Amino acid sequence: MKNYTEQQELILSQITNKYFQRRDFSGCDLSRINLKGIDLTGINFIGADLRGANLCGCVLTRANLSGANLMQASLREANLYEASLCEANLINADFTGANLCGTFLWRVKFTGSNLWGASLCDVDLREADLSEATLIEASLIEANLSFANLTGAKLCGAKLLEANLTQANLTGADLTWANLTKANLSKANLWKANLIYAKLRDTIMPDGTIEQPQIVIY
Repeated sequence: MKNYTEQQELILSQITNKYFQRRDFSGCDLSRINLKGIDLTGINFIGADLRGANLCGCVLTRANLSGANLMQASLREANLYEASLCEANLINADFTGANLCGTFLWRVKFTGSNLWGASLCDVDLREADLSEATLIEASLIEANLSFANLTGAKLCGAKLLEANLTQANLTGADLTWANLTKANLSKANLWKANLIYAKLRDTIMPDGTIEQPQIVIY
């Protein structure tokens, strides 16, 4: 019976072999595997265990990672254009500078994850858990964040132009210098959210009042 290291080496060889590339790793144990910089376009990682995996710089265009466990995985500078991560566990994962444009992220768990400078334009983040996530200077233009949990999220300087934040929970979120031009905040919870210097031009604000709003419109 192969030990863990041998199993990982076998899987890596199956992915990188130019003559026989295995593309279906659904449900496989790939925890802590090092796939840095590898082209994984269209690969099937549905329900795979990728905890602590190194996927930095990987090309994951149109890959399927739905239901995968990527807790504490590193995906810095990875390209996940049009990939599917629906209901994936991304707790404490590192997506610094990653491209997630057009990605399907419905109900993902981004709790405590680092998305500093990531591109999330036109993504589906409905009902996603982004509590305590770092989204500083992230691009979320036209993103769908309806019903998302952004409690305590760091969104300083984030670009949220035309984003849908309907009924999103932004309790205690830091939106300093964020650009919310034409964003939809209908029925969103902005309790104690920090909106100092946020750009709110043509923004649809929540019904009712905001306690101690620190809002500057310019």
